[in-house]
Amino acid sequence: MSILPSLKLFDFRQTVDHRLELLSGLTVALALVPEAVAFALMAGLSPLTGLYAAFVMGLVTSVLGGRPGMISGATGAIAIVLVTLAKSHGVEYVFAAVVLAGFLQVMAGVFRLGKWIRLVPQPVIYGFVNGLAVVIFMAQLNQFQDGTGAWLVGHSLWVMLGLVACTMAIIYFWPRVSKAVPASLVAILTLFALVTFLNIDTKTVGDMASIKGGFPPFHLPNIPWVWETLGIVFPYAAIVAGVGLIESLLTLNIIDEITQTRGRSNKEAMAQGVANMVSGVFSGMGGCAMIGQSLINISSGARARLSGIAASLFLLLFIMMGSAWIERLPMAALTGVMIMVAMGTFEWASLRTFKTMPKTDTAVMVLVTLITIFMHNLALAVLVGVLISALAFAWDNATRIRARKHVDEQGVKHYALFGPLFFGSISAFQEKFTVDQDPKEVILDFRESRVADMSAIEALHKLTDRYSQQGKRLTLRHVSPDCQVLLQNAAAVIDVNLDEDPTYKVLSDRMS
Repeated sequence: MSILPSLKLFDFRQTVDHRLELLSGLTVALALVPEAVAFALMAGLSPLTGLYAAFVMGLVTSVLGGRPGMISGATGAIAIVLVTLAKSHGVEYVFAAVVLAGFLQVMAGVFRLGKWIRLVPQPVIYGFVNGLAVVIFMAQLNQFQDGTGAWLVGHSLWVMLGLVACTMAIIYFWPRVSKAVPASLVAILTLFALVTFLNIDTKTVGDMASIKGGFPPFHLPNIPWVWETLGIVFPYAAIVAGVGLIESLLTLNIIDEITQTRGRSNKEAMAQGVANMVSGVFSGMGGCAMIGQSLINISSGARARLSGIAASLFLLLFIMMGSAWIERLPMAALTGVMIMVAMGTFEWASLRTFKTMPKTDTAVMVLVTLITIFMHNLALAVLVGVLISALAFAWDNATRIRARKHVDEQGVKHYALFGPLFFGSISAFQEKFTVDQDPKEVILDFRESRVADMSAIEALHKLTDRYSQQGKRLTLRHVSPDCQVLLQNAAAVIDVNLDEDPTYKVLSDRMS
């Protein structure tokens, strides 16, 4: 099988506006610079490690990823994980952790674990997205502080507020004038011109740090290659891999919804892994998909791989040749862009569902939002949300299991079971049967049910024993093929007779 389809830069099944893709890539690149620098500094690393990561991650995932239009780079979630390792052992161990994390992500893709992200409930996604929107907004408040951390006051504050408001107004109104050029790019260039020609004294990208550098140097992590090193690096690598995949695949889901298309989660997992491995050996801090930059790209109209490739190459040009100009960009313009992104990211429709959503779903959404906002731990937020949703689902199904009973002309009693038989429902299941009063022949019909786990098998075992002790026969009917496998595998602990319906069909549980 040829690998060329995996390396396609364009999807020839759709019309691609190459000019729009390039302009959108330029917009993303401009917005990437301060974020990459900020995240690197957050992790206690050189600004160039963040910029190199943004270049490598963006380029590799744009070429190999399963979601055209999605932007990857250095992120705050990854920075938070790596900051402790950077402080305790230094940058070389960070590079090693990033490479190992990438390998783990590739393995996740190889074993097709990416598909499970589609099992994340909608309330969890709402909570994640809303929390992330708030985090993006709150991160912009730092731009209203001076170099000492004190809040801007007086003239400086009003200048900053005015420039941010001007940026937001341009982004809001420009699409009504023309869609030929992305609104965010127009806003950034307009603010740059305004500040330059009017000589307005305001914060610029250069006030954060210098972005001047060369091509990312190839560099194998300079660490002791011993088992002790693996013990130090592996916990951080595992967390980076997990956090990166969760954030990347949830971002993929969000873009899927916006564009009404479907990305390939396993392919994206492998691309993220390869990108992190390459980033780690090219002096980058690693990263994952960036929801803010991805939404800037998508909202600008980009839909193909070209936009992500262009963004990465533009970023490299900024680092190598255009640093003097990029460092003069007003932070107010980039702040305004990100605030508009945050406002566009927030699922405002979710607020209108408070009265109609089940209370459990509402609680999950709010909890995930709060964990995301206050702990900045996206993986924990999602895992907690999924766990609570799963427990709520299990409890709901446990209470809904029921059995319809009747006795036929031959005196055989039938129990038609409705609802899944699993660990949560076995107690209610056992209460449905009147073993002492039932006739010699009893049929348990699973046409509308299924045997889900070992607890269910054990419950059937106990029920069979109860009937057997009274000299009665229990027969299982309409057991689906997948359930039969479970029962056959449990032959050592259960003795039942299967009266199968040869015409019975079950839907495949297999996920793409």
